[in-house]
Amino acid sequence: MSGIMSVKEASIRWNISERRVAYLCSQGRIDGARKNGRMWMIPADAEKPSDNRMKPGISPEKIRPSGLPLPVGISDYRLASTEYYYIDKTMMIRDFIDERPMVSLFTRPRRFGKTLNMDMLRTFFEKTEEDTSVYFRDKKIWACGKKYREYQGKYPVIFITFKDIKFNTWEETFDAIKDVFSKETHRHSELRTSDRCDEYDKKIFDRLLSGEVNEVELSAALLNLSRMLHRHYGIAPIIIIDEYDIPIQQGYMRGYYDKVILFMRNLFSGGLKDNKHLSFGFLTGILRVAKESIFSGLNNLTINSVLDNRYSSYFGFTSEEVKEMAEYYGASDKYGEICEWYDGYRFGKTDIFNPWSVINYFNNECEPRAFWQSTGSNDIIGEIISQANAEIYERLTSLVNGETFITYIDTGVIYPQIKNNPSTIYSFLLVAGYLKVVRSTISFNGDFMCEVALPNKEIAFVYHKEILQHLDNLIPQSTAVSIQEAVFSGNNRKLKTLIQTLLTQSVSSFDTAGENFYHGFMLGLRALLGEYFVSSNREFGDGRYDIQLKPVKKNLPGILIELKAEKNCPEEKLKKLSQTALQQIDDKRYDTEMRTEGIATIYKYGVAFSGKHVEISVG
Repeated sequence: MSGIMSVKEASIRWNISERRVAYLCSQGRIDGARKNGRMWMIPADAEKPSDNRMKPGISPEKIRPSGLPLPVGISDYRLASTEYYYIDKTMMIRDFIDERPMVSLFTRPRRFGKTLNMDMLRTFFEKTEEDTSVYFRDKKIWACGKKYREYQGKYPVIFITFKDIKFNTWEETFDAIKDVFSKETHRHSELRTSDRCDEYDKKIFDRLLSGEVNEVELSAALLNLSRMLHRHYGIAPIIIIDEYDIPIQQGYMRGYYDKVILFMRNLFSGGLKDNKHLSFGFLTGILRVAKESIFSGLNNLTINSVLDNRYSSYFGFTSEEVKEMAEYYGASDKYGEICEWYDGYRFGKTDIFNPWSVINYFNNECEPRAFWQSTGSNDIIGEIISQANAEIYERLTSLVNGETFITYIDTGVIYPQIKNNPSTIYSFLLVAGYLKVVRSTISFNGDFMCEVALPNKEIAFVYHKEILQHLDNLIPQSTAVSIQEAVFSGNNRKLKTLIQTLLTQSVSSFDTAGENFYHGFMLGLRALLGEYFVSSNREFGDGRYDIQLKPVKKNLPGILIELKAEKNCPEEKLKKLSQTALQQIDDKRYDTEMRTEGIATIYKYGVAFSGKHVEISVG
């Protein structure tokens, strides 16, 4: 059409993003721009509108998002891609069509775009009365050619999400799953009157719709629905199951694990294993759970974990996508801060930002917070702390100190292994989003050895908060708050007194709590004192100190703690033992490291305890 240019052409001419051009059109800021279907037609002689956004480099006290609204909590693809700022992930469709695995499992941490991507696949592939191609004509997949466009709107789709199945009992969980299938059955109401489905099919349909099914009947729901859809449409459906492992995690935490595993095994076996009424299947979750035998015998399953390269850029935001987003909202100068707080994940060979937190960062006027921490239960950390041994406490402490370590990673880890094999916690932490892989090596038997670390500031904050919450019995909340206030305000005298109070309140529990108390106390100190590096049993001076708290900032005092214990010790002897512990700090020159690094003030505590009795000498 002469005298008309497309959004893409305007984007190139005016040196702004296509998304920005579309937004300006929708706001009536481009004279003569009009819509033709889903496409904007712009007069070729139209002038670039004045940009009223804040320019990169300007850092006002508050930055308010301009342009398209941010998709906070939006997992509906049609809505997200048309009414909100949407980062185009449609090339995932191209990659799938090129490979066409029968059943694909994508494992990613929560809030990394799994549900939105599954809804994108549903919208693209599903055969409906609506022309859903309009939601893809301006996306990357449409430009890939006829081969890919022919798949659009071709299949019936069964879409099941378990993301809200979070209940305390199996009975409640089963009722909720019945409701999920009832709603999905209702979505396919055309089957009720289909002349291609027999009376047996229609009775099954009515029972699923009403929710009047037992466990055996519901476990066959995927198989039965797929058979009916295949008969009605003449083409086998696609089955999409989002967040399949949420009920499994709840079952583990709430004590009905075996029941939910048995049900899921039968459900997936019927729908995904040797089902001639299946075109393709997609599943998402946090864990692979393959060793549960949920997918027993499913030899057509392709697993895409956080360590695999396939599809690595489609869940979460890449650095280029975040840079474009920052430019769009006039906050290019904030990119470094975004990296510090929300970057650091690595899926396959792709560096990834946490999408939930990046979106909320812009929505929060570019003020960084730990947004991801509030998105769901972090019970897994509590479970880990309760099962951890001395080595695990030491490693967790090193993580919050900013260090790395090498560990075996099993992406097929299952929940009961936490208790049976505590070393699997690093695999859990990785797949759940609490760790990142710095580098990895595949061993001769196909397992992964990975160097791991905390991804970013946000996750460090989550560690601090969650660890403290689970150590309330060791460190009273009132004492914790007072210590943090003293550190923040620089009140060293008050800090000295509070540390003594903390030791008095806590260390007397050592005798009954066992060795794990000591390491839990260490980890709690590190979480409590965010401005300190905490270490233990390291060789400095002429010996090994018990606990050292080295401040990040030189204006804060250093802290050294030496512990002594003796059974059935009378009060006077206990006091002398604490003085001996204090003297040992000086005799062994445990303060050598901090003195060398220019820390002028160092508080020293000699702590002696016997059963529930404690004496503390302060230097």
